[in-house]
Amino acid sequence: MAWFTVETRYVADRDRLLDVRPRHRDYLRDLVDQGKVLAGGPFADDRAGFAVYQVVDVDELNLLLAADPYTTEEIAEERIVHEWTITLGPWAKPQ
Repeated sequence: MAWFTVETRYVADRDRLLDVRPRHRDYLRDLVDQGKVLAGGPFADDRAGFAVYQVVDVDELNLLLAADPYTTEEIAEERIVHEWTITLGPWAKPQ
């Protein structure tokens, strides 16, 4: 399994963002239930959000992001994705 961080920058249209947000959150809640999303939420300024994914590989991540309502409804203006090696904390593998 691989870890990824995903920062999603939103379009400027607040009405569209707020309209799609409930479907996006329902989608992520399902991924939380599946163990694929470990944490997520908007930044305090609500211009972008951040989530931590644990998936098989980047191909699975790309499929999940493609199906996200923020993608299908064109709310995600930009995504910054990093594969993450966790070395400290409760999610870290023992060395």
